[in-house]
Amino acid sequence: MPINLSKGQKVDLTKGNPGLKNIMVGLGWDVNAYDSGADFDLDAAAFMLGSNGKCPTEKEFIFYGNLEHTSESVKHMGDNLTGEGDGDDEEIQVDLTKIPANVEKVAFTVTIYDADKRNQNFGQVSNAYIRIVDVTTGEEIIRYDLGEDFSIETAVVVGELYRHAGEWKFNAIGSGFQGGLAALCGHYGIEVA
Repeated sequence: MPINLSKGQKVDLTKGNPGLKNIMVGLGWDVNAYDSGADFDLDAAAFMLGSNGKCPTEKEFIFYGNLEHTSESVKHMGDNLTGEGDGDDEEIQVDLTKIPANVEKVAFTVTIYDADKRNQNFGQVSNAYIRIVDVTTGEEIIRYDLGEDFSIETAVVVGELYRHAGEWKFNAIGSGFQGGLAALCGHYGIEVA
């Protein structure tokens, strides 16, 4: 049985699961029925953050344009352009043992591609969730359903893994941003062309 989290809740990940090494972070969503004439392309990303809450370099920003960190600790499994079908829409694999020592947090985000041009926002998205699965056993450990708290936002920080006293924990964040991926990159210290 997975632990179902609410917004702002923190939970131990490795303490209660000794030996946990490889996890899969699955993100999923549905689009409400409407007709804007354009597909909804939501994109998951991971920002690997130092103690200052920023990415040390652009290499620590893992997304559809940079699928894998050089340490092989965080790997994006590819872009899903429509979000159709059941189950996870995008997945990010994480090897907790390979995360570089200078990375204290890994923030998982979802943004809407071309949101302004397509006149789309998270108010039109439902059933968004993040879940963490133990790759070795296939067991879902943690699940956080975001609920319907959003309206005009085009980017959401869903949750983050973080180091605490030598263990990894997970924090259900669920905070929205306007300005899409560019706003998130600015927040995490990545310059956008």
